[in-house]
Amino acid sequence: MAVTIALAGDTMLGRRVADVLAHRPPRQLFSPAVRGTARAADLFLLNLECCVSARGGPVDLPGKTFHFRAPPCAAGVLADLGVDAVFLANNHALDHGPEALLDTRTLLAGTGVRTVGAGATLEKARAPLVLEAGGLRIGLVAVTDHPAEFAADTDRPGVAYADLWREGVPTWLTATIHTLRSHMDLVLVSVHWGPNMTARPVPHVRRAAPVLTEAGADLVIGHSAHVFHGFTRDVLFDLGDFIDDYAVHPALRNDLGLLWLVTCDQHGVRRTEAVPIALEHCRTRLADPEEYDWIATRLTAACAAMGTDVTDEGDRLSVTWTRTVHKRGSTDAASHEGHRAPTRGTPFTARDS
Repeated sequence: MAVTIALAGDTMLGRRVADVLAHRPPRQLFSPAVRGTARAADLFLLNLECCVSARGGPVDLPGKTFHFRAPPCAAGVLADLGVDAVFLANNHALDHGPEALLDTRTLLAGTGVRTVGAGATLEKARAPLVLEAGGLRIGLVAVTDHPAEFAADTDRPGVAYADLWREGVPTWLTATIHTLRSHMDLVLVSVHWGPNMTARPVPHVRRAAPVLTEAGADLVIGHSAHVFHGFTRDVLFDLGDFIDDYAVHPALRNDLGLLWLVTCDQHGVRRTEAVPIALEHCRTRLADPEEYDWIATRLTAACAAMGTDVTDEGDRLSVTWTRTVHKRGSTDAASHEGHRAPTRGTPFTARDS
């Protein structure tokens, strides 16, 4: 039994993207090839970096400059894209207050899109989500390390918060992962961690990652930097962005990203694929040849620094993992195939505009 999970990073459907939704068909936000790639997976998960609501107003939080709110129709956009669940544990879920957060959960549920990482109480915000696909039961947990002011409490809506910066991984989180490990085929942990616009994982992220995998996470799914990072078998340090209206950093190129496809079985990750994408203003498409080469070069170097060698298949970058650490007691070592150094493969025939 195996399952392929599509993963997308920060997805912001507010501000100018919301303006586009008001005047153009929703399907124009994503090119047919991007939609097709995501929908071909057994599951599609992403980080929703906005609330979805018509209520509330910008929260007054020291140092907070940006407030993202998508209109209620955005819930249907995600459902039509084939999204199964979204991570709400991030620094924009409460941009327009608790009412808008609760609306987000309600509106998404009404279209069949499930949520994890935020809720009406602390217990609900921390509660795992269980999904089934490919014959496997998958437990999903989502947390964020900022801001503390958005943390849920016993009687206050909010997000699942963990102070990874100063206190490290909390015991409630490792205990949750360990419990899931005992009765799930796979355990995924989504973490919104670290500052924006960093080219590589910052120290507290590197410290937290092995704690999460040792607790029983088969795959740690990171996001927040707006820039994709290198990866290992069981840690995607940062997915990068998926759609937005953000300004582009000329060196880090946060307008170039990846749509991730991770194939797992009950023993963990078997294959990791990264499909290069380009974020135009409020629209996402597959990368063109020049953009593809930039992405491939950057990802290759970032992965090499982590001991991961990737293969360029011409339309995506990949690693097939030949042996895994069986978290239920096997002594197999974790490794991956000795792939050739990435070079341009056969002409990319799946490009679109």
